[in-house]
Amino acid sequence: MPEHHGGGGRPKQSMRTGGAAASPECAGESNRGRSGGMAAGGQAGGPRPRLVHLDMKGAPPRAAYLAEVLPLLRALGGSGLLLEYEDTFPYAGPLEPLRAPHAYSPAELRAVLGQARALGLELVPLVQTFGHMEFVLKHKDFAHLREVKVFPNALNPHKEESRALVKAMIDQVMALHEDVKWFHIGCDEVYYLGEGEESKQWLQQQGNTPEKLCLSHIKAVASCVASSYPAVTPIVWDDMLRGMSEETLAESGVPQLVQPMIWDYAADLDVEGKVQLIEKYRRCGFSKVWFASAFKGATGVNQSLTLIGHHLKNHLQWLKVASDSPADVLEGIALTGWQRYDHFSVLCELLPVAIPSLAVCLQALENGGYSEKIKENVEKLLGMSNLETETFMSTALGTFPGSNILTLVTQVSFYLKSSVDELLERNRYVTGWFSPYHRKRKIIHPIIIHHFQPDAASLLSKWNAVVQDLRAAMEQAFHQCTVEEWMEENVHPSLQKLQQVVDDLDEAIKAQN
Repeated sequence: MPEHHGGGGRPKQSMRTGGAAASPECAGESNRGRSGGMAAGGQAGGPRPRLVHLDMKGAPPRAAYLAEVLPLLRALGGSGLLLEYEDTFPYAGPLEPLRAPHAYSPAELRAVLGQARALGLELVPLVQTFGHMEFVLKHKDFAHLREVKVFPNALNPHKEESRALVKAMIDQVMALHEDVKWFHIGCDEVYYLGEGEESKQWLQQQGNTPEKLCLSHIKAVASCVASSYPAVTPIVWDDMLRGMSEETLAESGVPQLVQPMIWDYAADLDVEGKVQLIEKYRRCGFSKVWFASAFKGATGVNQSLTLIGHHLKNHLQWLKVASDSPADVLEGIALTGWQRYDHFSVLCELLPVAIPSLAVCLQALENGGYSEKIKENVEKLLGMSNLETETFMSTALGTFPGSNILTLVTQVSFYLKSSVDELLERNRYVTGWFSPYHRKRKIIHPIIIHHFQPDAASLLSKWNAVVQDLRAAMEQAFHQCTVEEWMEENVHPSLQKLQQVVDDLDEAIKAQN
């Protein structure tokens, strides 16, 4: 999952954090260009797949919530789903340890996938088969298959058992996804590849390189898909391939087996560089490429609100890349919506919070640009009256599924910490007469109590009510573990501080009496 994603360096986050949003220029119709600007039915070949990525390694939506959201995705211009299950897939048999307690049941998945098919959505499953395999390699049963013994991120490509594991995962996922045209085998950010003991020995042999090691594993996985499912084309993230020479890529045989998905989530994506990369991939023998943009989860590891302008600009840049590339090279685009940067990181923006961003981005792709008229259409589809792209919306009301979560998360993100800090750090009665020194010793001047006790008590009861509403709204869309995690990260630090002051005040008053 292109997550830490960005150029160079190890926690590769530059693309995710790529610049604050400035005003998105309207790309208008001019971007349709040679390739139809990824607009639906932009050319004789019919609509290009516009896959909405569901990253389920964090905050996986309840099946009932997905059932409400799918028709909206279709109406907004989505034509398919890129389904990254990670530990939420109902793995069985020897793979059962991979299954999280909140994993979907086979019946739930069948219902969701059946509904998606009925809506005409293309389904593309994604299973990591090389890097980002923490959800597998963290388990005792599979730890011996790590490339580097102490790191659970990358699979050892030398072991027969590694390939058997990958094949078993693919087979179980394929059993629930008959008739798919594509299968995404991941393969991004394979950190520490070549640093395992077996790899070090292999690399000492004449002519062996880390690039060849990477390509041989991708080839093995892609060949496995091709032999078991001849009608299915494997897709891979392209970051491990980008820096390789044309000769290395062409000689590997990989271009005949897979379609690379070129990902870049920056608002100022380098259009010319991408066009050149596409040309390079074509010269190596890749017949088609995919693009991957982002509608959320790319601007900060613990981001709670989505900056629509950043993501809109990213899509407008991709439209330029499409119009500057040959019409027959582009297979489709995936709009990624990262939910964690990796298996162990915190949650970033929740899906309902980012639906307005997704709507704007899908509509920009469908129309070959963004304009006031398109904005009005998005507002109508979402039941929103004040869609802001250049700033975070301070009040966000809508009628789409989960819009109450967006409204309440916005309130918490904008005002919870600031209101508590205002009381505890900038109210002179608190800082001057109820400091940590006073609180510890339960000392308080009786006159001072009247100056801030009512404020503190009313602020606490106000936020407790908001949080109770948010908890109830989130429980409709998410499992308890997600609600707890989000609250612990985003609510508890400020709310507990406020609660503690109110409690200390009560204690001090009791001590006075």
